[in-house]
Amino acid sequence: MIKNYKYLSPFRVLISFHKIIESLEAIALSDIDYRSNYAKGLLAQIQNKPEFREGIDQLSFLDENEELIHYLLADLFPTALTHNEIKAATLPFYDITFNYSERFKKILNEAQGSFDIRIRDMDDHQFYIMNCILILNRYYHQNIDFGKPLFYDIPDEKGVLKHYRILYNGDFIEILPTERTTFLTQEQIEELIDNYDDLDLWKKAFPEDSWILKGFAIVSLVDVTVESAVSNLKSNLLKSDAHEEQHYDSFESIFRSVFKIPDLKIGFTFYNEEEDRFTKPPFRDENLKSFILLDEKEADCKNVLCGGSYENLIENNQPYVIPNVTEYASQQHGNDRFSQHLLHEGVQSFLLAPVTKDGKLLGLIELASSSVRALNSINVHKLDLLLPYLSDTIEKYSIDMMHQMEAIIQKEYTSIHPSVYWKFKKEARNYLYFKNTVEEYNFKEIVFKEVYPLYGQIDIKGSSENRINAIVTDLKAQIHHIIRLIDVLNSDKKISVIDQKKFELGHFLEELDQPFKNDLEQNIYHYIETEIHPLLKHSGLNKSSKSVINDYFSKIDEKTGMFYQTRKDFEDSIMAINKKMAAILDAKQQAAQEIFPHYYERFKTDGVEHNLYIGASIEPNEEFSLMYLHNLRLWQLETLCEMEIEHHKIKKNLPCALDVTSLILAFSTPISIRFRMDEKRFDVDGSYNARYEVVKKRIDKALVKNSNERITQQGKITIVYSNVSEEKEYLKYIKFLQHKDKLEATIEKLEVEDLQSVSGLKALRVQVKHDDSDLILEAEKFITQLLQERLDGKFSYHNLQHTKDVVAAIETLCKAEQVEETATKALLLAGWFHDAGYVECSENHEQRSVGLAQEFLSSKKATVSLQEMVSRLILATQYHHVPESPLEAIMKDADYVHLANENYPETLERLRKEWEHDIDKKYCNFDWFTLNIEFLEQHHYYTTYAQKHWQRLKEQNLKIIAAQLQNQ
Repeated sequence: MIKNYKYLSPFRVLISFHKIIESLEAIALSDIDYRSNYAKGLLAQIQNKPEFREGIDQLSFLDENEELIHYLLADLFPTALTHNEIKAATLPFYDITFNYSERFKKILNEAQGSFDIRIRDMDDHQFYIMNCILILNRYYHQNIDFGKPLFYDIPDEKGVLKHYRILYNGDFIEILPTERTTFLTQEQIEELIDNYDDLDLWKKAFPEDSWILKGFAIVSLVDVTVESAVSNLKSNLLKSDAHEEQHYDSFESIFRSVFKIPDLKIGFTFYNEEEDRFTKPPFRDENLKSFILLDEKEADCKNVLCGGSYENLIENNQPYVIPNVTEYASQQHGNDRFSQHLLHEGVQSFLLAPVTKDGKLLGLIELASSSVRALNSINVHKLDLLLPYLSDTIEKYSIDMMHQMEAIIQKEYTSIHPSVYWKFKKEARNYLYFKNTVEEYNFKEIVFKEVYPLYGQIDIKGSSENRINAIVTDLKAQIHHIIRLIDVLNSDKKISVIDQKKFELGHFLEELDQPFKNDLEQNIYHYIETEIHPLLKHSGLNKSSKSVINDYFSKIDEKTGMFYQTRKDFEDSIMAINKKMAAILDAKQQAAQEIFPHYYERFKTDGVEHNLYIGASIEPNEEFSLMYLHNLRLWQLETLCEMEIEHHKIKKNLPCALDVTSLILAFSTPISIRFRMDEKRFDVDGSYNARYEVVKKRIDKALVKNSNERITQQGKITIVYSNVSEEKEYLKYIKFLQHKDKLEATIEKLEVEDLQSVSGLKALRVQVKHDDSDLILEAEKFITQLLQERLDGKFSYHNLQHTKDVVAAIETLCKAEQVEETATKALLLAGWFHDAGYVECSENHEQRSVGLAQEFLSSKKATVSLQEMVSRLILATQYHHVPESPLEAIMKDADYVHLANENYPETLERLRKEWEHDIDKKYCNFDWFTLNIEFLEQHHYYTTYAQKHWQRLKEQNLKIIAAQLQNQ
């Protein structure tokens, strides 16, 4: 039997010609001499080869007897048809073929040798069951349909994939049971038929090698390339867009099969009928591009197409073929850019065909080839097979895209939130129901009564001032640059009018130092554009200055015509903050909506504001309780905490390090909101409810009563309220978030300055607790730069390396002593700053270090508690200070880690040199070693880790210094 085939089978396969031999034996007994003699001759040749009758189980036997097999099967493979038929001997469903017709041989030879012929989409499951079905049909006389047709996919000599339908003739096959055969009842057969996917069940009914397949089959192939390509196209068009790149490869292969052009490329362009413009397809896959749009996203049709092609494609909906692009390029000077682009892409023949549906143009399919006349007026008609399916898909895609655009407009440009969409749909249904029964339908107002409002914002602090400062900075930079240019231009020729320009520019600089006027920017822009730029562009002034003039113009923003870098950094920073804050808010909202549906809207200005409305009228199908309101208030406060924390993380990476402030307005009285048809948005309803809007619009600029301090502060959340119950409620939320380590311990209670028409407001204010790990990196950078730039060279011991050694020791001790995260941060910050005061002087340097640390931490908006902890730890490094806490013990031990280092003698020499240059103390060797031996003997470590690991090393260093003293 055939062994080691790639798939398992219920058959023991024996390739046998016994039925042919039996036929030859009958012919040999006939009275027709030439037939009888021919049969006898063949039988004589196989007489000593019993395998031909009993069965061949080695494929090599087929190769060794190829010519004899050819003669045996001559009646089945007529010579007259060998160049026409695609035919071979085989076994059903096996990729084993032999005795090919000449046409089949030619097809396989053109497939370039390495091609491995195999049945399309055949797998081990399908192979096993199809062999089982063969048994059921032949032996059990069932009439089971084998299912889908089978195909071979074989490339031709040009690499174009062709598709061949497989037809089997099984007249020469015999199926026989063996001793391992399990004979089935009709009930068992029916169970198999009902369980195609249960391969184990089939294998139990038809165990491996339990039947004999003896004989051979004849396979005939029919070229169905076009039909198969169309079928594959239909299948692909029904697939989702999850794998666009694979789809493109498949489409390209299909079109190549139909047109028989191996290098055929596909493009597509959408048509916008409203604007008579072509648009690029918004596909992720860059392969499916538009040839006619070049690198543009869209273009006017008449500008893209020349007269003849425009008339053919747009007006007559007829294809347009360019069989020879080189020839076309020489003739169409008006469309030269397009033809040159095609030639640059290696395109020599090009086809544009309209994709239409019900007479409406949807777009253009584009085909391109590198061969002249590969695409022509004849094969263009092959598109008739494909375009009907393309048009259905493109129409569906266009409708889907329109729906997506409507959804985007709904989401991004209107205020109809999903939570209230049901009421708008209800009113729309009423309109559709009544529009045919009444002359005029009056839309009812959309009102939601008795809803509780929640308002919050995260605002960019000082955005107006920062924007003005950015404008002034750019204007000054441009004016100073122009003045330097004028000096260069006037270096050779002293032209008075140029000096006049310099004087006038200087006057603008003086104005920019004054309070900013609204029209000043426009005045400066007009002056530069009309007076300066013409002067700079006048080439006759100074040819040698061309490069510096070009450098100036390269710095000008194309849109504004002015220097714009600082303003761009500012606007980019605002955009980045808004985008991040809005993304957090939107993501958190999805989870909040799951608890109880509520109306939500947000606005991006110089910051992000949001309105929430919750109540029974928003969701009448669910029972509303105040628990949902309280939950939403807590959610709002916690979300603002997370937005503050996220801003703190991204701030250092922004072009402009802008700060933010956060505010919540608590309002416990339910109100009504109404959809304003004229403004297409919701607004509060009624004069009493309008008070809420007044407070909302004015509160963010309010001051603390009897002060000039804003109620909103950087790094803090301010909660404005009006009654005691609101204060009690929010204090509970604050304490809960303090427990979750999101808010600092201190809570400020403020009275708010009276606003116009509003008085009696109060506020709670609390600091958000930030993750200060980034502070350590900033502290390292700050100290490194400080000591490198300002530390006197005489400090050969108390330098940057000593600071790094202390910080490393702190890290070791914190890990060993299992110090919690907040304390570790404080210790590391203290380590970086503990000797920073040396940049001023060595005397009382610890106090100076504390000052530098507090100044740095304050600028980074670190919490007061962190600043105080770092200060105490720095002071713990004073010479005579005895540690009063485990953290001070770590700080003290880390500052003396050098006593346990193997390079301790060298360290001592650096300290000796430092004292000599700083405090004018000189020691002979005897006195210096004696002094340090006494210090080492008196010193002791405080932490468990240092006592266990560093004490021993320190004692070794003591012996080394003692030995050096002995040698004096």
